[in-house]
Amino acid sequence: MNQGINVVGLYVNDQDEALEFYVGKLGFRVHTDVRNGAYRWLTVQHPQQPSFQLGLFTPGPPVHDEATAQALRAMVAKGAMPPLVLTVADCRATYGQWQALGVEFTQEPVERFGSIDAGFRDPAGNGWKMIQAAEGST
Repeated sequence: MNQGINVVGLYVNDQDEALEFYVGKLGFRVHTDVRNGAYRWLTVQHPQQPSFQLGLFTPGPPVHDEATAQALRAMVAKGAMPPLVLTVADCRATYGQWQALGVEFTQEPVERFGSIDAGFRDPAGNGWKMIQAAEGST
């Protein structure tokens, strides 16, 4: 059995909207989409990273009371959560493709320290860095 981190969760406002963003715009694919009453366990995967899942979860029951859920939604919307990092082969090309699909970028591609990076947000406000690594680096 392999051990390690399998799912990392993000708080989103609307799981259907998040699903459209991550699958429809970024090209992820659905791994798991199951319900237990009002609770929905929804995870997606990057097509080139099948052993890792990104959970798209809404704050609320059964984990949070309404006051906590509201506070979490507000923090996400303000960009207070730590950014995630996505590596890409060509930052500028991906930027152009995703911008045409309506992805909200917070930073255009910038060259620094031998790499190229750009910033974007998902519909809930979660921040991402998209990085094209310097040639020859791993």
